[in-house]
Amino acid sequence: LLSQFDPDNTGYISTEKFRSLLQRHGSELDPHKLEVLLALADSNSEGRICYQDFVNLMSNKRSNSFRQAILQGNRRLCSKALLEETGLSLSQRLIRHVAYETLPREIDRKWYYDSYTCCPPPWFMITITIVAFFLYNGVVLDRFVLQVTHPSYLKNALLYHPQLRAQAWRYLTYIFMHAGIEHLGLNVVLQLLVGVPLEMVHGAARISFVYVAGVVAGSLAVSVADMTAPVVGSSGGVYALVSAHLANIVM
Repeated sequence: LLSQFDPDNTGYISTEKFRSLLQRHGSELDPHKLEVLLALADSNSEGRICYQDFVNLMSNKRSNSFRQAILQGNRRLCSKALLEETGLSLSQRLIRHVAYETLPREIDRKWYYDSYTCCPPPWFMITITIVAFFLYNGVVLDRFVLQVTHPSYLKNALLYHPQLRAQAWRYLTYIFMHAGIEHLGLNVVLQLLVGVPLEMVHGAARISFVYVAGVVAGSLAVSVADMTAPVVGSSGGVYALVSAHLANIVM
C-alpha cells in the first residue's frame, strides 16, 4: 500500500490520495478517529500528509499532528456531537462529562473520549483527598477532625505556623489538618469535583505540581500577612485547582 501511494518512499502522500483512502476505508474506522483524520487533511496547507503524523493519530499520541488537526476547530463536523450520542455505559458517560468540563472544542472532546483508557487513573487527587486527609486524623489521632479548641491542636507536628517556619515540612503537612468538619468537607468536595477531572485530562504530574504550588503559596502568604496565625487545611491547593479550571471556563 505504501509503495502504491508513495512510490518514491518519501514518507508523504498527497491530501487527495489521503482523502480517497478515507472515503474508501472510513467505514472501518471509529467515527471519532475519522473526524480527527479529516481535520488533519483539512488543516494541511502543503498538500501532503506525513505518514508519521498518520501513525501518531492512529496510535492515540497527542502529537504535533493532533495540534495541527484541532486548528480546524471551527470546521463543520460531519457527524453528530458527542453529547448527542446515546446508549453509553456509566463509565463512558463519565468520560464524556469530563471531556465537556475540561476541553473547549468538540474535536478535542471526541479525541479525548476516543483515546482515554483510565490508565493510569487519577490516583493523585484521590489519594491526597481520601487517604492523606483521613489517615492521620482518623488513625493516629483517633478522630477525623481535630477541633481548634482541642488542647493538642496547636501542639501537633503538622500545622504550619510562621514562628515554626524553620521546620520545613510544615509548609506542606498543614493540609492534613482541618479546623472542623465543615472545613474538611468543603475541601474534599472541591478537590474531587474539580481536581479529578483536571487530572484525568492533564495527568498527575501537572496537577500535582499545580496543587503543591498552591499549598506552598498559602503557607508563604500567611508568613507575610500574619506572623501570629497558624494555618491548617488544603484550601491553598483547592484555590490553585479552581484557578486552573478557570481557564476552561473562560475558553
